[in-house]
Amino acid sequence: MSTPRKRPRQQRSRETYDAILEAAAQLFERDGYARTTTNHIAERAGVSIGSLYQYFPNKDALLYALGERHVHHLAVELAHVLAELRRSAPPLEDTVRTVVTALAALHLRDPRTHRLLYDQAPRPAAAAGQLRENQRALAAEVEHHLHRLTAGGPDRRLTALLLVQAVEAQLHGALLDPPDGRDPRDVVEGIVGFCLRAVGPCPAPAQPA
Repeated sequence: MSTPRKRPRQQRSRETYDAILEAAAQLFERDGYARTTTNHIAERAGVSIGSLYQYFPNKDALLYALGERHVHHLAVELAHVLAELRRSAPPLEDTVRTVVTALAALHLRDPRTHRLLYDQAPRPAAAAGQLRENQRALAAEVEHHLHRLTAGGPDRRLTALLLVQAVEAQLHGALLDPPDGRDPRDVVEGIVGFCLRAVGPCPAPAQPA
């Protein structure tokens, strides 16, 4: 897959670059990835086709840049949440709820990009690789808390990875497209309950003799 030709360095160039990306995201969502053309994107962004090609050789490069930006934002924001969990070390239900709520908020904040990258278009290889890396990093954090809380069964590494992959599928499915009569809050509660049942009860702390 093609990548952007260059990155903007000046503020005005950055504004043009971002306007093109935003126009691409809007048109990919409205018209579909296959039907959208670079001419449509340039017109939507209010720039010449030459300005678009200065940064992006084709729409694949636009998709790559959208995926790259999306994954970077996810990683940065989730890192803050995970650092706070390490610091505060809450009980099991609070830990699960914090992670699920944070992930849900990130998905709901930009559902358009999530649908684009996961449902409509071929995912850029680099973005897919970064998503897998983020997934592995999150699974390692989940494994840490399973050990801390003595939960998750004998193979906590596998349990953590399966949980992360299951939650990701649920967020991209039921959260962004809730069943009739349900809203995102219901889905978040359902995911929290699913995770708690999957890891099993946390042993009660030992009582002093």
